[in-house]
Amino acid sequence: MRGMKAVLGRRADARLAVVLLFQACWTFAAQGAPTAAAPVHSERVRPRRFFADGSFWNQPLPRSPDIDPKSAYYISLLERDPSGKNFGVNLTQYAIPVFEVDETTPRVVVKHHFLSDAEKVAWQTDRTMFGHGRDFDAAPVPIPEAAAPDPASDMHLALVDWKRMTGWDMWAAHKLPDGSWESNTGMEYRLDGPGVFDPSEFAVKDGESIHFHGPGRAAGVPIIAGLIMYDEVAAGEIAHKVACATHFNAYKEFTFPAVWTDGHYPGGIPEGAVIQLDPSLDLSRFDLLPGERVVARALQVYGMVNVDNAGGSPLYGENLNHDPRGRSWKGILREWDGGIVSIPLSCFRVLKIGTVIHRGDSRLLTRDPEKLAF
Repeated sequence: MRGMKAVLGRRADARLAVVLLFQACWTFAAQGAPTAAAPVHSERVRPRRFFADGSFWNQPLPRSPDIDPKSAYYISLLERDPSGKNFGVNLTQYAIPVFEVDETTPRVVVKHHFLSDAEKVAWQTDRTMFGHGRDFDAAPVPIPEAAAPDPASDMHLALVDWKRMTGWDMWAAHKLPDGSWESNTGMEYRLDGPGVFDPSEFAVKDGESIHFHGPGRAAGVPIIAGLIMYDEVAAGEIAHKVACATHFNAYKEFTFPAVWTDGHYPGGIPEGAVIQLDPSLDLSRFDLLPGERVVARALQVYGMVNVDNAGGSPLYGENLNHDPRGRSWKGILREWDGGIVSIPLSCFRVLKIGTVIHRGDSRLLTRDPEKLAF
């Protein structure tokens, strides 16, 4: 999976380019301390955020975090991305639609997806179907009549019940012609919980995908974890870490909060790694809309977490294509034609990576990411 599929992902020249990028970035940083991100609206009311206040996702980074010894190497990998792009934001495809539900929402039994022979070959498995988590099938799932998954092939869909403090998420969710629903994966969890799954819940075998056990993200984290939500940006503050993906994720290497990986690149960036935008960077030096400054400031204060493979380097935002409130990102955030993507990759750093687990999905092993399509 995937991210920015449809979007645009020697030595002497390369070294010179890296030097020039670093000089540009640190020149920006030297010309002024960062200013607080300007709120999009004059009145700031912090919207509800996913997971408990003590959750990993909701903790700001230390003032002087340790930088990983391989940070420069990891960033150099991102600079080789076949898309030629820096970090951008997925908002209209390969993003996450989130629908609020309550006791009045129709409930449906979400069916399992059974694998065709071709899918078994592609996923290198003899399993008959993808998996739903332990609690997901315990009761019908509330799904609004107007709900629609993301339009791209991942077809993610999330549902949140703030009264019951319960969330549901799915990958490859779709409505069948008879009005019923089917999804490759399914997870149910507490919105006031840790936002990190217990790996002991998944009897996943080394070499296979975590999708056979319920999670809809390849790293085995909730698909709403780290999601850029419209109401947060409109309120002027994102008070949590942001989810991102890269094209150079490490083969069989992951770290907390990830519980698995589909990384394909030996020596790449482990899923679960935290990437931070230089906190001393003067954001006023970039062409950022007020909402984009809110996102950039979150990348400085909270950082972003590598949660998936992608055809580029996307951050994940709330998909508003079928928003029941009629909200739109237009004029607030841009995807790949300005805004966050204008910040050079040399302005980012990978923070010190903790304990690395050497297991994971082995289907996509390659040393030539330029030839790997998502």
